[in-house]
Amino acid sequence: MNIGGQAVIEGVMMRSPNAFTVAVRKGGSAGADIAVLKQTLVPLGTRFPFFKNIIIRGSVALFEAMWLGVRALNFSANEALDDESGKKEEISPLALAGTVVVAFAFAIGLFLALPLLLTNLLGMKYSAVNDSLLFNLTDGVIRVVLFLGYVSGISFIKDIRRVFEYHGAEHKAIAAHEAGVELTPQNARGYSCIHPRCGTSFLLAVIVLSIALFSFIPADWPLWAKGASRVVLLPAIAGISYEFIKYSAKKRGNPLIELLIRPGLWLQRLTTREPSDDQLEVAIKAMNEALAMEPR
Repeated sequence: MNIGGQAVIEGVMMRSPNAFTVAVRKGGSAGADIAVLKQTLVPLGTRFPFFKNIIIRGSVALFEAMWLGVRALNFSANEALDDESGKKEEISPLALAGTVVVAFAFAIGLFLALPLLLTNLLGMKYSAVNDSLLFNLTDGVIRVVLFLGYVSGISFIKDIRRVFEYHGAEHKAIAAHEAGVELTPQNARGYSCIHPRCGTSFLLAVIVLSIALFSFIPADWPLWAKGASRVVLLPAIAGISYEFIKYSAKKRGNPLIELLIRPGLWLQRLTTREPSDDQLEVAIKAMNEALAMEPR
């Protein structure tokens, strides 16, 4: 059974075919109670068979992951603020929505608009604006450098490191489940923090594929048209990247596949950290709750 997950604030979200669960350590204190959110799901592809078509299903899966991710973050943020004295400072849905909008605007600005603007300025300076391949290759290289720099930079923030530790716990719990062993912190600890279906690898696939697809956009188009075309192509890029990650996970051991996925696995060394047994317990709790909701 394919199960995916996401690290959240002091916890882990797990997504099984028909269930969505979040486990969070209340107050973020080791040994504190674990709060759980769980809900049955009916995927969009089940309700609307059209969404199961190749490429399209990738964009749909990304939309569902983002929607559930926001819900998981909202729950985890509120539970992580709850201390043992019972005092709880809730984050309002409006505040969370505002944060998500700002985050999306920041991501689009940093990873789409800024590389395009810098490339355009370089193209004008060195008279390469009309060379489509060179223009879009430069745009892609700048995007990769910004992405790697951003991920490396935030890894030094203490709270982000905690999320990266829960990311490692999520991967270890999933690996233990896939290996068929009993789900305990001791058993899960022996597995790797790196997983081939990780969202980090998916993001890198999106960035690399965008370099190839954006190279077909004429470099002499106006700057606004280049920017708009990048946004329009994002769903297709996400869909193709999803298919690649899904296919590569099934073909582990193939020399060519291993070569292609290696950069994504390397990148996960930045976004995962070795978790504590306390964090593994939270990830396993989310996993067990999801499995318990699946039809027998």
